[in-house]
Amino acid sequence: MQSLTLVSHALCPYAQRAAIALRVKQVPFRQRTVDLAAKPDWFLKLSPLGKVPLLLVNGETVLFESNVILEFLEETEGNPLHPADPLRRANHRSWIEFGSAILNAIARFYSAREADEFQAETARLAALFDRVESALEEGPWFCGKHFSLVDAVYGPIFRYFDTFDRISDFGILDKKPKTAAWRAKLGSHPAVREAVGADYDRALTEFVLGRAGILGGLMAGQVDNAT
Repeated sequence: MQSLTLVSHALCPYAQRAAIALRVKQVPFRQRTVDLAAKPDWFLKLSPLGKVPLLLVNGETVLFESNVILEFLEETEGNPLHPADPLRRANHRSWIEFGSAILNAIARFYSAREADEFQAETARLAALFDRVESALEEGPWFCGKHFSLVDAVYGPIFRYFDTFDRISDFGILDKKPKTAAWRAKLGSHPAVREAVGADYDRALTEFVLGRAGILGGLMAGQVDNAT
């Protein structure tokens, strides 16, 4: 059995997808977190790009980039999360890439500093989820009854909205019943829940406040009102 150590950050959705896959596959692993605002020397020596996640294999080989890590786990560990059919497998890889595009859009959403920019990013996110809604099958997971790597990727995406929804209803996920059902199912999965610590919501709130954008301003109003 290979020894695996996942190097991550408390808020990183790309690290979360690896942690979810490891748990669903029931693969033993160690987890080590880093402060990306003050990257330690040991981390910079391991990470060519200075990013997480990293997967340290047998204490020697370092894998980086989340999709590479997911594919390595598919090739070396049991409980496959990709479809066996090559065409469906390629389709799933496409929707994993789409998930990364949604994460980029979420970053623009919480970073937007002008009202018109914020509204535009809100509309772009809603349009991306329109595409997701049209791609979903009967459920309960992305492709039906089997939890897949696509599910591992979208669990961290929907987690952002658990925090955003406490600020306001931005309408991003409105009128998307299949997406709503998928989100709820992912939110209840133990591997998705356990991919972050108990202070995730607080840490995400502090992070968004630090971006000094429109969303952070709305959050600040709530924080001020609560104190």
